[in-house]
Amino acid sequence: MNDLCADIGYKSVNHYGEQLCGDHVDVVEQDGSSTVIVLADGMGSGVKASILSTLTSKIISTMVAAGLPLEECVKTIAATLPICSVRGIAYSTFTIIHIIDNHTAELIQYDNPQVIMIRDYAVTDYPKTEMNIEGKKIYRSVIKLKENDVFVAMSDGCPHAGMGVVYNFGWQQEDIASFVETLVSGGYTAKTISTMLVDECFKLYGGEPGDDATSCVVRVRKREPMNILFGPPSDRNDCDKMMNLFFSKAGKHIICGGTTASIAAKWLGKTVNASLSFERSDIPPIAEIEGVDLVTEGVITVNKVLEYARDYLSENRFYEEWSYHRDGASLISRMLFEEATDINFYVGRAVNPAHQNPELPITFSIKMNLVKELSDCLQRMGKRIKVSYF
Repeated sequence: MNDLCADIGYKSVNHYGEQLCGDHVDVVEQDGSSTVIVLADGMGSGVKASILSTLTSKIISTMVAAGLPLEECVKTIAATLPICSVRGIAYSTFTIIHIIDNHTAELIQYDNPQVIMIRDYAVTDYPKTEMNIEGKKIYRSVIKLKENDVFVAMSDGCPHAGMGVVYNFGWQQEDIASFVETLVSGGYTAKTISTMLVDECFKLYGGEPGDDATSCVVRVRKREPMNILFGPPSDRNDCDKMMNLFFSKAGKHIICGGTTASIAAKWLGKTVNASLSFERSDIPPIAEIEGVDLVTEGVITVNKVLEYARDYLSENRFYEEWSYHRDGASLISRMLFEEATDINFYVGRAVNPAHQNPELPITFSIKMNLVKELSDCLQRMGKRIKVSYF
């Protein structure tokens, strides 16, 4: 077992005028180190294409994750998909990226644009074996993984972008590869790379995509632990235990909440140096404690982080907001979304007297729900989460 992990991110834009996307991405975790990612592109667009791609990705990802052979997966797809009444065929292309033990990547490609591989920050070719299964030409590749390897899968809506408008023949594969190569060099997350790629396609379509466009990015990186302390323990006698556990963990340390920061500073024998300048009006200032990576206010700041996390998992529209600002919520978001792979929450159950004011919309249950929903969001991002209550 190595210390590598897969950072996975994807984004789609719909064919102009359609409510549903004809592309679908499915991710199935087999265990802590093996993952199956399927990007399927249904024939046409709209409802029919959405059904075709969703069925294809769900069936393939489930069967591959269960260890069934590729031939069986393709036969099942051919037998399961509904037949188009106009064309007389059941048609959905697909790309499979199977990460095995965080050591090997198996690529299986059928009629989608070729997966782009970037190694050592440069576009790299990789071997492909041609197979014929049920009359379908399928390419299979097996690649031993290295840190910082990046794989970019896409539907044909990406290379079709700008066709007849910006480019005569669309956005060529080699130009897309160069575009992605630049993004990888910038150290962006898989989600951000996929977002920037699809946003560029949207621009090339002039804001009216002529096809569904989807990008799915897998970035191989080392595991990075992160620790968050949020609220004092319900029993004051547990303060030392809580601090011992928190500071004994490897990785960066984030403290949220004024009372919590005071307890941590006393335990460390340091002082809390609070900032008096507001980076923004809706987020309280941060503070500093020697030996702690980041100190912020509690509920208001964490609630903003949760807002960013929800958006990150959907449209990722607020990326430019939290990726550049220096307020507490933005700093936490960068650390959790972009840096961390394994996150340990240490949550105190003490009731803050300041929150008992009926004029304030903050309650103990809201605080606990914040932790639960944020940890759920982070887990959906592919992070390993552990929550300990005191």
